[in-house]
Amino acid sequence: MAQNKQKRGPMQFLQFGVIGFANAAIDIGTLNLLLILFHTDDRGMLLLYNTISYILAVVNSYYWNASITFKRSAKGSNRQRILFIVQGLVSLGVSNLVFLGANELLQLIGTNNWLRYNVAKGLAMFLSFLASFFMVKYFVFRDYGKRYIDEKN
Repeated sequence: MAQNKQKRGPMQFLQFGVIGFANAAIDIGTLNLLLILFHTDDRGMLLLYNTISYILAVVNSYYWNASITFKRSAKGSNRQRILFIVQGLVSLGVSNLVFLGANELLQLIGTNNWLRYNVAKGLAMFLSFLASFFMVKYFVFRDYGKRYIDEKN
């Protein structure tokens, strides 16, 4: 049983990563589209744009990860949906803090707007991806019933 669990961990991370690339395309694509259509340097608007792009990616993430990566433990219950929303909000907080912080640091060193926004977004996506994976695996789609049975034996 432990060997099966060990194999599942790296495979889940790989699947989560592949889905993460699609999410990244949605996330950074939406941010850049918003910046092209409604360019701004206003911190509040940048926060709004980052939040919109992140939410679209999270919706995509939930669908695919519940269907593929964590399908064994994804029950589609209200509890899991609420926990997914909670982890999404925490990951959004990580994303927004990193995006705004990196944007400010890069602005101080004189990085041009396009590069600054995209590097800051890339860092935000990477760190929120890591936070999201571990929260989804160990908090949202955790197989409580199976773990309880394994601990009893």
